[in-house]
Amino acid sequence: MSRIFATAFSSVYPLYVTKVERKGRTKAELDQVIEWLTGFDETALAAHLAAGTTFEDFFADARLNPDAALITGVVCGVRVEEVADPLMQKIRYLDKLVDELARGKAMEKVLRG
Repeated sequence: MSRIFATAFSSVYPLYVTKVERKGRTKAELDQVIEWLTGFDETALAAHLAAGTTFEDFFADARLNPDAALITGVVCGVRVEEVADPLMQKIRYLDKLVDELARGKAMEKVLRG
């Protein structure tokens, strides 16, 4: 089991916010990306952040977007579409979307529209 599975999502979320804001994007855009991937609206996301939900529980509660399979590319030298562990793949999907948002990709493309 990877250490990230037991890590609180709330401990990584501020790092995502910092990353996208440093590149000129907003927290609202990040939240939109998270909602697209997981189905969590603002209230549900806030509840997970307040509860200190682990990545494992965070994605266990998520309704993954059917278009998530369209997310491809490399994160940390690993192709997200080739990750064998389903939970790790979901985490990598999120990482990839955050990277694309931070790089300035159009929101329509980030959300596979």
